[in-house]
Amino acid sequence: MKKITICGGGSLGHVCLGFLSSHDDYSVNLLTNHPEKWNRNITVTDIDGKLFKGTIEKLSSNPQDVIPGADIVLFCLPGFLIKQTLEKVKPFLSPDTFVGSIVSSTGFFFFAHEVLGAKAKVFGFQRVPFIARVVEYGSKANLLGYKASLNIAVENADNTEDFRQFIEKAFNTPVNLLQSFYEACLTNSNPILHTGRLYSMWHEWNGVPYDHCILFYKEWTEDAAQWLIDMDAEFMQLLRKLPMNPKAVPPLLEYYESSDAKSLAAKLSSIKAFETIKAPMKETGSGWVPDFESRYFTEDFPFGLRFIVELAKEYRVETPKIDIVYNWGMSKI
Repeated sequence: MKKITICGGGSLGHVCLGFLSSHDDYSVNLLTNHPEKWNRNITVTDIDGKLFKGTIEKLSSNPQDVIPGADIVLFCLPGFLIKQTLEKVKPFLSPDTFVGSIVSSTGFFFFAHEVLGAKAKVFGFQRVPFIARVVEYGSKANLLGYKASLNIAVENADNTEDFRQFIEKAFNTPVNLLQSFYEACLTNSNPILHTGRLYSMWHEWNGVPYDHCILFYKEWTEDAAQWLIDMDAEFMQLLRKLPMNPKAVPPLLEYYESSDAKSLAAKLSSIKAFETIKAPMKETGSGWVPDFESRYFTEDFPFGLRFIVELAKEYRVETPKIDIVYNWGMSKI
């Protein structure tokens, strides 16, 4: 039986716990700052109503209780917690333990190389395997969407094909191996898609509250789509300069089967799994306003777009649209 420890209790942590612990082949532990808020029994309901019932073997805020003996340690954490959590778990890792992240675009590989060293067994997903939402913290979550296939980067595995097959079985989804960690951690998903949308919505906001909470995808505009296209074109220029296969990260127009801003906006606004996702806003006495303390801002700018901006400078790639969006976002947090 494979032993897996999940680090983090956010939406993806909930769904991964329920989904993986529902397998008889896996024993799943949880490292969380709030063990007292968790029930050992967790239930996940997917978009088709299928129920996954799992049991957490051990849960603790102390890595010594849940890390030793783990075959896999899977981070489901925001970017600002990755480095410090790597430092906390490092003393309890065995040389054969794989440490990975469900999200690679928030600095995981850069931090893992720094903390764990060049020989550590690490892996990361190019895109998250699930769209996840918490229903009842510590016990219930919804799995709102699956991916048709998953791409992962793996470093220092004794047998990468065996590891690929393990991830494929665990997540019940076809898995492809990437050639370089850059292909996993540099993505045009959240760091570009989220930030470009936020800039388009609010870079000219005059402080007047909205009469409703904007639906992030369902109300996608052609202006936001054009910013996305322009930022993505600059991003693609960077990928062509890096030691990686640039084809591993398809342009957003190709990924979303679109040809221009109009068709891209139509596509993004019509994806069923995304239709209820709200923009990061908070309600006030007079209406709805942007929430600049949301993870969309505190995560996607300093722990997402930041690495693209830094690499672009290092490799001397001009990114004027990305720079505009990045500087605006950083000024808001």
